[in-house]
Amino acid sequence: MANVVVVGTQWGDEGKGKIVDLLTRYADYIVRFQGGNNAGHTLVVDGKQFIFHIIPSGILYENKKCMIGNGVVVDPAVLLDEIEELNANGLPVTPERMTISENAHLIMPYHKSIDLGSEASLQDSKKIGTTGRGIGPCYGDKILRKGIKMGDLLDVDLFKDKLRENVEEKNFLLNERYKGQPVVFDDIYGLFMEYAERLAPYLGNVSVELDMARKDGKHILFEGAQGTQLDIDHGTYPFVTSSNTIAGNACIGTGFGPAHIDSVIGILKAYTTRVGSGPFPSELFDETGEQLQKKGGEFGATTGRKRRCGWLDAVVANDAVRLNGITGLAITKLDVLSGQPILKIATSYEEGGEKFTAMPSNIKRTERVKPIYEELAGWQEEIAHIREYDDLPVQAKDYIRRIEDITETPPFIVSVGPDREETLLLKNPFEM
Repeated sequence: MANVVVVGTQWGDEGKGKIVDLLTRYADYIVRFQGGNNAGHTLVVDGKQFIFHIIPSGILYENKKCMIGNGVVVDPAVLLDEIEELNANGLPVTPERMTISENAHLIMPYHKSIDLGSEASLQDSKKIGTTGRGIGPCYGDKILRKGIKMGDLLDVDLFKDKLRENVEEKNFLLNERYKGQPVVFDDIYGLFMEYAERLAPYLGNVSVELDMARKDGKHILFEGAQGTQLDIDHGTYPFVTSSNTIAGNACIGTGFGPAHIDSVIGILKAYTTRVGSGPFPSELFDETGEQLQKKGGEFGATTGRKRRCGWLDAVVANDAVRLNGITGLAITKLDVLSGQPILKIATSYEEGGEKFTAMPSNIKRTERVKPIYEELAGWQEEIAHIREYDDLPVQAKDYIRRIEDITETPPFIVSVGPDREETLLLKNPFEM
């Protein structure tokens, strides 16, 4: 039995979907613990691309059980679309294959309206870069104790009461603050009763089911969305997401005891990217940045927005190791660096004569810091065909070794291409 958490170490988009897909082979349960459909996991299997926003990517394996924890916020329309798409591809998503926590909160239509209205009201310099999916307002209602949970769909009177109170309040905000269109109670009620009928068979107590699985000696894999620097408490606030993205939330977001976690795998892209607004110390604005963006296919899986690209940031990586308790790294997109004559790693920052080895908490200082780099030799060979670590170019192995030295964390996995088979598994966390 082993229970493993997979987290992103940067600003998301590190390639978590592929690593979760790889580790799913050894797991019995795959559990999503936070976030919503503002993040996407992209997988390439036998040349076919799959993009998941809510359903755990382990659903591609027929003999695995997938679960959506209480820490996730669920847009039922998106969830049902994903279920239908998988059904159409010969991968039926039945209640036997997936459980949704009754305590997961629902993203409502007014959440999306408020999300868009709030972002539109901000000056350009203060825009967060939200996806407009309603994630933040949904989490906000949860904290304000005004949220509607998945389980509330099963109690018509309870759902009606909660919805009526929210529609009245949200329409006041939409009309008076954002000058937007009001939402209509009857329209939302009718739509969500249809959702309730279709989703009711999937609802259950994820915490109880996971505890039973643990006692039965099953392997459990927990997957998060986004990355460490987007954590609401520990990221580059306010340019963050609305939930805790770090490993500790794997327990809170599923109802699983922290003493039962065995290892944490941090997904580290071999360079750094960021979507949307916010500070990015190692960002490149030159030809190299464009090369990384094009060769890496750096577009957001959810929004299609072009990702900002930069050199690997070891300050960010070390923050992630500390905050998540990372026991092993999965280094992704190493192949994208092929052809670069010189590689750089930001090992610290400088601002105002002060040196930083961790991300400053003051956002203004974070925006002003300058990275201090060390340089390593690059390699010219393409490496996607390589299947053994020892066959990598010497410079590629030197680069990986330097990452290990700086972060004091060993590499468990190295990805040399987008396909399932283009992955080197150095150490399996389920077999330790």
